[in-house]
Amino acid sequence: MSSTDLSSPPLRARIAQRLADLKPAALPVDARERWRVATGAGIGLLVTALLCLAFTQGIGQAAGLPWLIAPLGASAVLVFGLPASPLAQPWSVVGGNSVSALVGIAVTAVLGSSPSTAALAVALAIVAMFATRCLHPPGGASALLVVLSNVHDPVFALMPVFTHSLALAVAGIVYNNATGKRYPHGQGLATPAPSAPKPVFSEADLDAVLRRYNQVLDVSRDDLQALLAQTELEAYRRRLGELRCRDVMSTDLVTVEFGDSLQHAWTLLRERRIKALPVVDKVRRVVGVVTLADFMRHADLDFHHGWVERLRSFLTPSPTPYANKPETVGQIMVRQVRVASADRPLSELVPLFADTGHHHIPIIDDDKRLVGIITQSDVVAALCRAA
Repeated sequence: MSSTDLSSPPLRARIAQRLADLKPAALPVDARERWRVATGAGIGLLVTALLCLAFTQGIGQAAGLPWLIAPLGASAVLVFGLPASPLAQPWSVVGGNSVSALVGIAVTAVLGSSPSTAALAVALAIVAMFATRCLHPPGGASALLVVLSNVHDPVFALMPVFTHSLALAVAGIVYNNATGKRYPHGQGLATPAPSAPKPVFSEADLDAVLRRYNQVLDVSRDDLQALLAQTELEAYRRRLGELRCRDVMSTDLVTVEFGDSLQHAWTLLRERRIKALPVVDKVRRVVGVVTLADFMRHADLDFHHGWVERLRSFLTPSPTPYANKPETVGQIMVRQVRVASADRPLSELVPLFADTGHHHIPIIDDDKRLVGIITQSDVVAALCRAA
């Protein structure tokens, strides 16, 4: 047995996969949007039909013009159901149907009406729609309608095809915008909002992938770019939301107790190159925190002149039992300490670091005992990994 046979799935599995590919995908729209589309298509076609019927009874009756053409039913699905699609924009609707009708009329006038001319008319209509940048699926039906009806008069492309398509497009503009859908939907490059996150991919990357894909997409380039960027942001939020404090906290803890000397605490801060020390009791519950700022405040180090002497005097223990300055960590520590549970989502701590000036937050377990500490650096590193 060859390696190809080993790597290829069994015939039954391949057939099952092909059959599964035929299953229609679920449409990610709610009931409200479905009713909006159905109602819009009904109203749009009704308005178009009434206008065109009145016009036909007045001017076009003698010419035997139809009061409504069948391809508009398919156009209505696109205009009201996919208002953001490049295939459903006003120029695509009006130009696609009209250009295709002209192609069908020309083919019929030269070659007559037959199965081969019907196929040729649709094929040439697609070529013409690509050339005029108005690709519209119902345009193929317009070309086919002309051939099957054996129409030779070019006026048919103007009335009823052009006028009917124009009336439907105008109805789509009014209804879609009235129901909160932008139409016409600009197909140019999207201008990102100032607060929008910068996507990982560039516009050049997207263009390169689209060229390799080499197929017509039923979504505009700017919408595709916006959807991809929003997907990245959603994934970023999800990954960040899954992080807990325990996942990023530092567990190599350096702590002091209430009665430790100032010299001991200062030495730890300097040697470990840290800015804060949790103060714990005998069972490692947090009772406070001492920072470099506490030393500076109590030793009057805000003034640069003579600060070395003031710091040395502040750290040196008093020779008498009655000291006129702080002697232990507990006397200069901050007692009101914000702590967080190890199970708390990291995303909830980001505002504390960003808005309240916190640089470090002790992390505790279910028994209120200190198990770690999170610093601004830990948060930044976690954000970078999530991104």
